[in-house]
Amino acid sequence: MPKFPSLSGEDTARALEKLGFVRIRQKGSHLILRKSLNDFIVGCVVPMHRELAQGTLRSILRQGQISQEVFMSVL
Repeated sequence: MPKFPSLSGEDTARALEKLGFVRIRQKGSHLILRKSLNDFIVGCVVPMHRELAQGTLRSILRQGQISQEVFMSVL
């Protein structure tokens, strides 16, 4: 699996919004996004840090049920 580019929390949130996620709320440095799929709702928690670790970014994509290829296409 190729490495992700260095992304901030804000860059990640913008990319997720392009994929249909909506900002629900923010508490402290953690932003909660949500997207309605056919029969269920998918949510993501994005820490709004200057740089996200590779594992954190993979975890965010796993929460949102997004493939790495789809995410990289909207960056």
